[in-house]
Amino acid sequence: MLLLRRSLIVAIVSSSLLASAQTAPAPNSLPSESPATLKPTSYGFNYQRREVMIPMRDGVKLHTVILIPNGAKNAPILLTRTPYSANALTTNTQSSHLGSSLYGYDNATDTIVDGGYIRVIQDVRGKYGSEGDYIMNRPLRGPLNPTTVDHATDTYDTIDWLVKNTPEGNGKVGIIGISYDGFTTLMGLVHPHPALKVAVPMNPMVDGWKGDDWFHNGAFRQQNMMYIYEQDGTRDNSVKWWTSNFDDYDMFMDAGSAGELGKRRGLEQTGFWRKIIAHPSYDAFWQDQAVDKLLAAEPITVPTMLVHSLWDAEDIYGAMAVYKAIKPKDTDNKVFLVMGPWHHGQGIEDGSTLGAIKFNSDTSLYFRENILAPFLAKYLKDDASAPAIAPVSAYESGTNTWRKLPSWPIACESGCASTSAPLYLRAEGKLSFSAPKQEEAPFDEYISDPAKPVPFRARPIQPIGYDNGLTWPNWLADDQREESGRTDIAVFTSDVLTTPIKIGGQPIANLIASTSGTDSDWVVKVIDVYPDEVAGQPKMGGYQFMVSADIFRGRYRESLENPKPIEAGKPLLYRFNLPPTNHVFLPGHRIMVQVQSSWFPLYDRNPQTFVPNIFWAKPQDYRKADQKIYHGLGQASFIELPVVTKP
Repeated sequence: MLLLRRSLIVAIVSSSLLASAQTAPAPNSLPSESPATLKPTSYGFNYQRREVMIPMRDGVKLHTVILIPNGAKNAPILLTRTPYSANALTTNTQSSHLGSSLYGYDNATDTIVDGGYIRVIQDVRGKYGSEGDYIMNRPLRGPLNPTTVDHATDTYDTIDWLVKNTPEGNGKVGIIGISYDGFTTLMGLVHPHPALKVAVPMNPMVDGWKGDDWFHNGAFRQQNMMYIYEQDGTRDNSVKWWTSNFDDYDMFMDAGSAGELGKRRGLEQTGFWRKIIAHPSYDAFWQDQAVDKLLAAEPITVPTMLVHSLWDAEDIYGAMAVYKAIKPKDTDNKVFLVMGPWHHGQGIEDGSTLGAIKFNSDTSLYFRENILAPFLAKYLKDDASAPAIAPVSAYESGTNTWRKLPSWPIACESGCASTSAPLYLRAEGKLSFSAPKQEEAPFDEYISDPAKPVPFRARPIQPIGYDNGLTWPNWLADDQREESGRTDIAVFTSDVLTTPIKIGGQPIANLIASTSGTDSDWVVKVIDVYPDEVAGQPKMGGYQFMVSADIFRGRYRESLENPKPIEAGKPLLYRFNLPPTNHVFLPGHRIMVQVQSSWFPLYDRNPQTFVPNIFWAKPQDYRKADQKIYHGLGQASFIELPVVTKP
């Protein structure tokens, strides 16, 4: 009876448990396998990584990554301040090796690693891990910045913290950076911290209207709209510009004007775009933040090496403008200049080629080993054995030779002179150092049609970019022969050269031209035409290599601040600088000059009828124009070439 009762109890309990199991809800989740915070080990790493938030004088904290080589002691610090993510720039590769982690944008990796430098990269305020508000190219304190802080104060406060909180350091800091980071490098020279011992601004953004990122002589660089959208739109660049056409030419043509495209893409939500479209002329907004003018008013206390790329598609104006502004007052020989045969930022990459152009060595490696490394060692390590650096190190294309120069534009080592020689545009498409004759035709002409603007490179035209096969960086070295066959471009070509012609300095366009419209753009290109056949390089036969070129918006002929309509049909002088060059036209080559009235879609189309603001030009404003380039006696167009001669 007891056994039966126990069996009954077990059966009842089992039935109850089974019923409970069948009706109880399943658990909502399993215990997470991920820790609240994963703390990676540093086993096998040859460097230490520290991430800190450095307080600025206004209380804002800036995210800063510090990479310290193992065993570092009394090591100098190399600082870069960037809007492009300190985390990204210090983890180009997820690696236990410092070199692999740094190898990529804005790191002269071999120089940094071999030199044993402590590498510091900081997010500027308002970007990525840093607190505060982001302002594109934040101006110095003053009319455009009523706050108490700017990049100069942030650099000062950062260096002050670093030298007090980095026990492995020797108390000396250098600042280095490319492009935007070159701009922040220059800002550190305004009231610099005493521990700042050297600065290396490479391809810095200096004047956004005259010749760097946003305009060139008033013509808007509309392909940069993507950059503005992504850089100014979010703290972490997470919102992306979208594609609508495989060919950028079609995208910009479909919109009509840059202002209309910005409206379609919602770009007016960003503060910098609103400033761009409100300031199409060279007014106080641009003048008051031109870095060359600002530094011209500062004493030179920090040894500075300005690095310029001769084929820089983004900031071809900046480094040379700063050099011209500050070198005249450099009484203690603290200002140095490097001019390399590179695209934007190529000084830290392989420099053996520039697009189709081949050099006889890795020009960038030469720069880093023989110029940059000893320069940094001298001032950051007090290395008396470091080789002396020439005041100017300039690569001479054509002969493919580095030149050590006493100054610029003195473009040879000794015993030479730079002469401004007029290269005349002549009738029948000729180009000559001899002036035109009485009987020659007075002008050449072409029709400029805004409905069919001249592409700035072969179509389909890619967007601006450096990754995924984009060839944007090299476009200034593109073959120009396709353009030379168009009917809407005036082409002038010299005879085959029998002796070399060396130019060193800044060519100046002196264009006497007329238009049937009331506004016009003028593009002038100086080109080295290769021989019809090149032994060993068949594809280079007849190659048209552009050595200097730029655009000028005609409405600014009399004043960069106050645009005026052009008097239709009247020959007028348009005089403007072309980018500096250091080049030799070799025997067997020819010199060519091309003149055109659009460079699309890199630059927005000029409607060729005067409107107050081209950003808002309407479809009916865009009209064909008859363009005349004058070259007759008394109205001779010419290029002032800085020809270098030896006695």
